[in-house]
Amino acid sequence: MLILTRKTGEAIAIGDEITVRVLGIQGRQVRLGVAAPTQIPVHREEVYKRILEETKRATSSHQADIQEAGRLLRESKKREFAE
Repeated sequence: MLILTRKTGEAIAIGDEITVRVLGIQGRQVRLGVAAPTQIPVHREEVYKRILEETKRATSSHQADIQEAGRLLRESKKREFAE
């Protein structure tokens, strides 16, 4: 992990396209501004973790639906050949 010290108004660059600037410091809170291309999503960590959890939940649910549909299709084909 890279650890930096920055003052209000100073920034760090991440590659050519992302800049993180210290906008202000009040007590224990630091206000940051993030400039990034619109195709790069920027979230607070706790929001990002929730997005990952929801995506995982939706994907596993979707995967279960696909597996069930496959099972039903296989059973249907077995019945067709048995008749």
